[in-house]
Amino acid sequence: MKDSELQFDRTCHVLYSKPCKQQILQKIALHYPEAERGAVWERVQRQYVTFLSDWRTDLGGKKNFHNGAGGTYDCIALMAYYVVCKEATSLAEIEQMEGDLFLPSFRKLSKFVDCNKPIFKKLLHRAFSTAKRKCDRWGDFQMTVAPYDKDKPIYYKFTTCPVAEFAKKHDLLEVMPALCNPDYAGMELIGARLVRKTTCSNGCKCDYTICPSRDPYLNEHPEYRDEAGYRRNK
Repeated sequence: MKDSELQFDRTCHVLYSKPCKQQILQKIALHYPEAERGAVWERVQRQYVTFLSDWRTDLGGKKNFHNGAGGTYDCIALMAYYVVCKEATSLAEIEQMEGDLFLPSFRKLSKFVDCNKPIFKKLLHRAFSTAKRKCDRWGDFQMTVAPYDKDKPIYYKFTTCPVAEFAKKHDLLEVMPALCNPDYAGMELIGARLVRKTTCSNGCKCDYTICPSRDPYLNEHPEYRDEAGYRRNK
Protein backbone atom coordinates (compact mmCIF):
# COMPACT_ATOMS: atom_id res chain seq x y z
CA MET A 1 0.00 0.00 0.00
CA LYS A 2 1.28 3.47 -0.87
CA ASP A 3 1.87 5.79 2.06
CA SER A 4 -0.38 8.37 0.39
CA GLU A 5 -3.29 5.90 0.61
CA LEU A 6 -3.15 5.56 4.38
CA GLN A 7 -6.29 7.00 5.94
CA PHE A 8 -5.47 9.16 8.94
CA ASP A 9 -5.92 12.83 9.76
CA ARG A 10 -2.87 14.54 8.29
CA THR A 11 -3.93 17.93 9.62
CA CYS A 12 -2.83 16.83 13.10
CA HIS A 13 -0.82 13.62 12.62
CA VAL A 14 2.30 12.86 10.58
CA LEU A 15 3.52 9.84 8.66
CA TYR A 16 6.49 7.89 9.99
CA SER A 17 9.78 9.28 8.66
CA LYS A 18 11.47 7.89 5.56
CA PRO A 19 14.41 6.55 7.62
CA CYS A 20 11.92 4.78 9.91
CA LYS A 21 10.16 3.20 6.94
CA GLN A 22 13.53 2.02 5.60
CA GLN A 23 14.44 0.53 8.98
CA ILE A 24 11.20 -1.45 9.17
CA LEU A 25 11.39 -2.66 5.57
CA GLN A 26 14.97 -3.81 6.11
CA LYS A 27 13.98 -5.81 9.17
CA ILE A 28 10.97 -7.33 7.41
CA ALA A 29 13.32 -8.41 4.60
CA LEU A 30 15.60 -9.95 7.20
CA HIS A 31 12.88 -11.97 8.91
CA TYR A 32 10.38 -12.95 6.21
CA PRO A 33 10.49 -14.71 2.81
CA GLU A 34 10.24 -12.38 -0.17
CA ALA A 35 6.74 -13.55 -1.04
CA GLU A 36 5.42 -12.46 2.38
CA ARG A 37 7.16 -9.11 2.79
CA GLY A 38 4.63 -6.91 1.05
CA ALA A 39 1.76 -8.29 3.10
CA VAL A 40 3.69 -7.92 6.36
CA TRP A 41 4.55 -4.30 5.57
CA GLU A 42 0.90 -3.55 4.79
CA ARG A 43 -0.10 -5.03 8.15
CA VAL A 44 2.40 -2.69 9.83
CA GLN A 45 0.98 0.27 7.90
CA ARG A 46 -2.57 -0.64 8.88
CA GLN A 47 -1.57 -1.07 12.52
CA TYR A 48 0.00 2.40 12.42
CA VAL A 49 -3.26 3.87 11.08
CA THR A 50 -5.23 2.02 13.76
CA PHE A 51 -2.93 3.41 16.44
CA LEU A 52 -3.52 6.97 15.18
CA SER A 53 -7.28 6.56 14.89
CA ASP A 54 -7.89 7.39 18.57
CA TRP A 55 -4.62 9.11 19.43
CA ARG A 56 -4.37 12.67 20.70
CA THR A 57 -4.51 15.33 17.99
CA ASP A 58 -2.63 18.16 19.70
CA LEU A 59 1.01 17.18 19.14
CA GLY A 60 1.73 19.79 16.49
CA GLY A 61 2.07 17.68 13.35
CA LYS A 62 5.02 18.62 11.15
CA LYS A 63 5.60 21.84 13.09
CA ASN A 64 6.70 20.01 16.24
CA PHE A 65 10.38 19.06 16.25
CA HIS A 66 9.60 16.01 18.41
CA ASN A 67 7.76 14.44 15.49
CA GLY A 68 10.81 13.94 13.24
CA ALA A 69 13.11 10.94 12.77
CA GLY A 70 13.26 8.87 15.93
CA GLY A 71 10.60 11.03 17.57
CA THR A 72 7.08 10.42 18.81
CA TYR A 73 5.52 9.16 15.58
CA ASP A 74 8.48 7.00 14.62
CA CYS A 75 8.23 5.39 18.06
CA ILE A 76 4.56 4.65 17.32
CA ALA A 77 5.60 3.12 13.98
CA LEU A 78 8.19 0.94 15.72
CA MET A 79 5.53 -0.22 18.14
CA ALA A 80 3.29 -1.05 15.17
CA TYR A 81 6.14 -3.12 13.72
CA TYR A 82 6.66 -4.80 17.10
CA VAL A 83 2.96 -5.73 17.43
CA VAL A 84 2.73 -7.14 13.89
CA CYS A 85 6.10 -8.91 13.88
CA LYS A 86 6.44 -9.86 17.53
CA GLU A 87 7.23 -13.49 16.67
CA ALA A 88 10.18 -12.38 14.52
CA THR A 89 11.62 -9.26 16.13
CA SER A 90 13.07 -8.58 19.60
CA LEU A 91 13.42 -5.66 21.98
CA ALA A 92 17.15 -5.59 21.22
CA GLU A 93 16.30 -5.07 17.55
CA ILE A 94 13.81 -2.31 18.36
CA GLU A 95 16.49 -0.56 20.45
CA GLN A 96 18.95 -0.80 17.56
CA MET A 97 16.33 0.61 15.15
CA GLU A 98 15.49 3.54 17.41
CA GLY A 99 19.20 4.22 17.89
CA ASP A 100 19.74 4.29 14.13
CA LEU A 101 16.92 6.85 13.85
CA PHE A 102 17.73 8.97 16.89
CA LEU A 103 21.53 9.11 16.89
CA PRO A 104 22.65 10.50 13.48
CA SER A 105 22.48 14.12 14.71
CA PHE A 106 24.61 13.22 17.74
CA ARG A 107 27.14 11.51 15.47
CA LYS A 108 27.46 14.74 13.49
CA LEU A 109 27.92 16.73 16.69
CA SER A 110 30.56 14.28 17.93
CA LYS A 111 32.98 15.60 15.32
CA PHE A 112 33.40 18.87 17.21
CA VAL A 113 31.44 18.77 20.49
CA ASP A 114 33.09 17.62 23.74
CA CYS A 115 31.08 18.39 26.86
CA ASN A 116 34.23 18.06 28.97
CA LYS A 117 34.94 21.57 27.71
CA PRO A 118 32.94 24.16 29.69
CA ILE A 119 31.73 26.03 26.60
CA PHE A 120 29.98 22.95 25.24
CA LYS A 121 28.41 22.13 28.60
CA LYS A 122 26.95 25.63 28.67
CA LEU A 123 25.72 25.36 25.08
CA LEU A 124 24.10 22.02 25.89
CA HIS A 125 22.18 23.60 28.76
CA ARG A 126 21.06 26.37 26.40
CA ALA A 127 19.82 23.74 23.94
CA PHE A 128 17.74 22.06 26.66
CA SER A 129 16.30 25.43 27.71
CA THR A 130 15.28 26.06 24.10
CA ALA A 131 13.69 22.60 23.93
CA LYS A 132 11.72 23.40 27.09
CA ARG A 133 10.20 26.50 25.45
CA LYS A 134 9.15 24.38 22.48
CA CYS A 135 7.66 21.75 24.79
CA ASP A 136 5.68 24.50 26.52
CA ARG A 137 4.35 25.59 23.15
CA TRP A 138 3.08 22.14 22.19
CA GLY A 139 2.26 20.69 25.59
CA ASP A 140 3.57 17.28 24.57
CA PHE A 141 6.44 16.82 27.01
CA GLN A 142 6.07 18.55 30.39
CA MET A 143 9.66 19.68 30.93
CA THR A 144 11.54 21.47 33.72
CA VAL A 145 15.18 22.63 33.38
CA ALA A 146 17.27 23.57 36.41
CA PRO A 147 19.26 26.83 36.24
CA TYR A 148 22.77 26.52 34.87
CA ASP A 149 25.56 26.02 37.41
CA LYS A 150 29.06 25.57 36.05
CA ASP A 151 30.04 23.48 39.09
CA LYS A 152 27.12 21.04 38.89
CA PRO A 153 25.73 18.62 36.31
CA ILE A 154 22.95 19.77 34.02
CA TYR A 155 19.56 18.65 35.28
CA TYR A 156 16.17 18.53 33.61
CA LYS A 157 13.14 16.28 33.82
CA PHE A 158 9.99 15.28 31.99
CA THR A 159 6.90 14.58 34.03
CA THR A 160 4.80 13.80 30.93
CA CYS A 161 5.99 11.92 27.82
CA PRO A 162 3.57 11.19 24.93
CA VAL A 163 5.49 8.05 23.94
CA ALA A 164 5.14 6.60 27.44
CA GLU A 165 1.51 7.72 27.48
CA PHE A 166 0.92 5.88 24.19
CA ALA A 167 2.66 2.72 25.43
CA LYS A 168 0.53 2.68 28.58
CA LYS A 169 -2.65 3.19 26.56
CA HIS A 170 -1.84 0.19 24.32
CA ASP A 171 -0.25 -2.10 26.94
CA LEU A 172 3.16 -1.81 25.29
CA LEU A 173 5.31 -0.69 28.20
CA GLU A 174 7.62 -3.64 27.56
CA VAL A 175 8.88 -1.76 24.47
CA MET A 176 9.79 1.42 26.32
CA PRO A 177 13.32 0.41 27.43
CA ALA A 178 14.24 -0.03 23.75
CA LEU A 179 12.95 3.48 22.98
CA CYS A 180 14.47 5.17 26.05
CA ASN A 181 17.94 3.60 26.15
CA PRO A 182 19.38 5.42 23.10
CA ASP A 183 19.36 8.61 25.21
CA TYR A 184 22.46 7.21 26.91
CA ALA A 185 24.25 6.60 23.63
CA GLY A 186 23.44 10.12 22.43
CA MET A 187 25.15 11.70 25.42
CA GLU A 188 28.16 9.40 25.12
CA LEU A 189 28.74 10.58 21.55
CA ILE A 190 29.26 14.18 22.68
CA GLY A 191 31.58 13.59 25.62
CA ALA A 192 28.84 13.50 28.25
CA ARG A 193 27.13 10.90 30.39
CA LEU A 194 23.49 10.52 31.34
CA VAL A 195 22.53 9.59 34.88
CA ARG A 196 18.87 8.56 35.06
CA LYS A 197 17.04 6.69 37.80
CA THR A 198 13.49 6.61 36.42
CA THR A 199 11.52 7.35 33.27
CA CYS A 200 7.90 8.35 32.69
CA SER A 201 7.20 4.74 31.79
CA ASN A 202 8.59 3.14 34.96
CA GLY A 203 8.15 6.02 37.39
CA CYS A 204 6.57 9.44 37.78
CA LYS A 205 9.29 11.33 35.90
CA CYS A 206 12.10 10.97 33.41
CA ASP A 207 15.07 12.54 35.15
CA TYR A 208 18.13 13.60 33.21
CA THR A 209 21.32 14.44 35.05
CA ILE A 210 23.98 15.14 32.43
CA CYS A 211 27.62 15.67 33.22
CA PRO A 212 30.96 15.58 31.38
CA SER A 213 32.26 12.06 30.84
CA ARG A 214 35.20 12.71 33.17
CA ASP A 215 33.11 14.12 36.03
CA PRO A 216 33.72 12.31 39.38
CA TYR A 217 29.94 12.55 39.95
CA LEU A 218 29.61 9.43 37.81
CA ASN A 219 31.45 7.34 40.40
CA GLU A 220 28.55 7.86 42.80
CA HIS A 221 25.93 6.67 40.32
CA PRO A 222 27.05 3.52 38.49
CA GLU A 223 24.96 2.42 35.54
CA TYR A 224 23.19 -0.92 35.33
CA ARG A 225 20.50 -2.56 33.21
CA ASP A 226 17.44 -3.56 35.21
CA GLU A 227 15.24 -6.62 34.79
CA ALA A 228 12.95 -4.80 32.34
CA GLY A 229 15.90 -3.84 30.14
CA TYR A 230 16.22 -0.16 31.08
CA ARG A 231 19.65 1.40 31.27
CA ARG A 232 19.55 3.33 34.55
CA ASN A 233 21.70 4.52 37.44
CA LYS A 234 21.89 3.97 41.16
